[in-house]
Amino acid sequence: MSHQRIGYLGPKGTFTKMAVNAFFSEGNFISYETIPACLDAVEAGEIQTGVVPLENAIEGSVHLTTDYMTHHVDVSIVAELSVPIRQHLLVKKNHLDGEIEHIYSHSHAIAQCQQHLHQHYPDAELHYTSSTGRAAELVAEKDGACAAIGNQLAGKEYGLHIRSEDIHDYENNHTRFAVVQKTKQTLQINDFQPSKYKSTVMVTLPKDYAGALHQVLAAFAWRKMNLSKIESRPMKTGLGNYFFIIDVDQAYDQILFPGVEAELTALGCSLKLLGTYPSFNL
Repeated sequence: MSHQRIGYLGPKGTFTKMAVNAFFSEGNFISYETIPACLDAVEAGEIQTGVVPLENAIEGSVHLTTDYMTHHVDVSIVAELSVPIRQHLLVKKNHLDGEIEHIYSHSHAIAQCQQHLHQHYPDAELHYTSSTGRAAELVAEKDGACAAIGNQLAGKEYGLHIRSEDIHDYENNHTRFAVVQKTKQTLQINDFQPSKYKSTVMVTLPKDYAGALHQVLAAFAWRKMNLSKIESRPMKTGLGNYFFIIDVDQAYDQILFPGVEAELTALGCSLKLLGTYPSFNL
């Protein structure tokens, strides 16, 4: 039996790869430079499973992931992984001391370390990269006084050293990763037990309907369905047009969810299930 092809936001040394290494017991792992490239590969059947960042505890949702999943590809979330994030300042050995003129990383990683950067490197020029792994790769290739923000795996993969440990501004720094598939397939995972089951739905409201959002939430509330997250996103069809991404803290069933959908349809809303899945904490 051949191993499942599993794609992730790469290159080597990203937090996504750390999550993949910890979660999957086997597979052929393929890195992608961007989130859309990974999701497109799932959609096209090049890989069976993709792993992409979904939300950070400090910086919030990774909108590129949610927007691409709702507008451009037809894939489902089949699991989510919550991973603790430790950000380090990574440098070449000859820059463990002295000035740092350039700092590279993903925009979310830089945002997670704003206070440290402001206090210690106020004059450094910040450069945004597609991932923390790519930032480490760039610094390894450069000769100047530069550093990357990334994890220990990135330092190991690209021969960099940790100049400063744990430079993120808040201790409780976690990222949720979505495991997505085009068609449901068995995941070969390590010995993890899910902390809970969740469902994610997309709800589109009718235009100019007073109180529509209140009635949407009421459809869940009176059925005692707990919502752990609700977020509005633009429809990209004009100002003032939004849809909502809602996380429900239970698996999809054949009683409560169809009831919600029928009630929302009667209001002129539409509901799309983006996935019902186990949630794991690493």
